[in-house]
Amino acid sequence: MRGDGSLLAVVAAGGAVGALARFGVAQAVPVQQGQLPWATLVTNVAGCFLIGVLMVVITEVWTAHRLLRPFLGVGILGGFTTFSTYAVEVRGLLADGHYPIAFGYLAGSVIAALAAALAGVWLTRVAAGARIGKGT
Repeated sequence: MRGDGSLLAVVAAGGAVGALARFGVAQAVPVQQGQLPWATLVTNVAGCFLIGVLMVVITEVWTAHRLLRPFLGVGILGGFTTFSTYAVEVRGLLADGHYPIAFGYLAGSVIAALAAALAGVWLTRVAAGARIGKGT
């Protein structure tokens, strides 16, 4: 795929859509200093759940167009979730002396995101039923 302009285009387009969606969530749920950054937490957990769903659907349930995973997974969901904002928010909480919230957010985000991805995979496999694992 080296030099494939269509791949770059779908990732960029998806990334723009995902980043705009993340911005919308952040505007709807502003961060209050010294409090848990709910917008980023919800965004990352929801994004990880959707990544779990997406990976099962396009790898186990049906064969997807070669650009669908880069568009949806890397582009939209990659643009929607945000490790960089999470890291900056943890640092800000630590710098302001909100240690319990910072460490709870630090660990809780990772645990919740992993659990959400696993739940997305599991629920999608259950919903897809017998089609999973048969290569269809």
